[in-house]
Amino acid sequence: MELVAGCYEQVLFGFAVHPESKAGGDREQKWTPVADFTHHAHTASLSAVAVNSRFVVTGSKDETIHIYDMKKKIDHGSLVHHNGTITCLKFHGNRHLISGAEDGVICVWDAKKWECLKSIKAHRGHVTFLSIHPSGKLALSVGTDKTLRTWNLVEGRSAFIKNIKQNAHIVEWSPRGEKYVVVILNHIDVYRLDTASVSGIITNEKRVSSVTFVSESVLAVAGDEEVVRFFDTDSLTCLCEFKAHDNRVKDMFSFEIPEHHVIATASSDGFIKMWKLKQDKKVPPSLLCEVNTKARLTCLGVWLDRVTDTKESQLPAAEPSVSEEEQSKGNKKESGDTVQEEERQSKLNTKKCALTGVSNKPTKGSSQVLTKKRKMVETLEKKKRKKEKIRMMQ
Repeated sequence: MELVAGCYEQVLFGFAVHPESKAGGDREQKWTPVADFTHHAHTASLSAVAVNSRFVVTGSKDETIHIYDMKKKIDHGSLVHHNGTITCLKFHGNRHLISGAEDGVICVWDAKKWECLKSIKAHRGHVTFLSIHPSGKLALSVGTDKTLRTWNLVEGRSAFIKNIKQNAHIVEWSPRGEKYVVVILNHIDVYRLDTASVSGIITNEKRVSSVTFVSESVLAVAGDEEVVRFFDTDSLTCLCEFKAHDNRVKDMFSFEIPEHHVIATASSDGFIKMWKLKQDKKVPPSLLCEVNTKARLTCLGVWLDRVTDTKESQLPAAEPSVSEEEQSKGNKKESGDTVQEEERQSKLNTKKCALTGVSNKPTKGSSQVLTKKRKMVETLEKKKRKKEKIRMMQ
């Protein structure tokens, strides 16, 4: 496995972690992160990272997405489409990547050919976060236009909009997709999929910076503080809390490997830490290992060397059974909230956005803009047609 983390200093760090049995036949394993690579592809601070079984993708304030091949340990090129800071990146399996940015656009990418399949003007303001349902049929996004939007990924269009009172900055599905959370400052609204309404509210002490589900009902919450808390999303109670870092926790990542359920945390203090979760979530996790990057970390991912083209969710996904019409009716009954069918803004601009800078060697410098290439190709084609016409006339 490999810990990957981006930072303000424009670098992506990679640390390989290999569990080793302790000497003397001790059943416990020793976990040691070893520096594997640093990737300096961006010209501004990194803002988002996502991983699948082959690639790590990073988004930045330089408005580009860079792709790093984890098998070959080389730069695989960059994606140029957005006109604003890349705010969120999410893979669904190994076939699709979804990106969101401050230009209000959500892009759906083919993660094999690296083409932009759909370009959606999703929000009137910035896209601040997005989350894909485990089934791959729905996605949720939040933005600075005070809306929570549901996207039908099967038909590639907007399903409906829910107006919320403030700008949300995080949205996240549960592992089975039976519920989702929407984060506004230090408040976490818990929604049920079957009713599409708020079932409860969790309040954290400080502004929430990251959330991750460690089970269908338990949510790990990190904020602008050193502490990580585990909340039960059914009873809305805090199960436990533990000091994870000496500074605020910026990002978290939860995953399972044989005999271990692990949560990784990254902080402004420069440390990446891995924690072993206990079966009883009321008991704080134990530290497995830590590494000091000596950088101001912003985002975190964990690459697991798995050969799989199937959906990566370990739990069976709940099928979105409520129709849009039923959900709209249900939401319209809520006081202060309005849900609108969106057709006007669901026009999708299908654009081919080719992968630039693909090579067998790491590339340097910023990515090339595709417009010039298109113009050159068009000019060559016109000249070719003219020559053919002259030949036919002769």
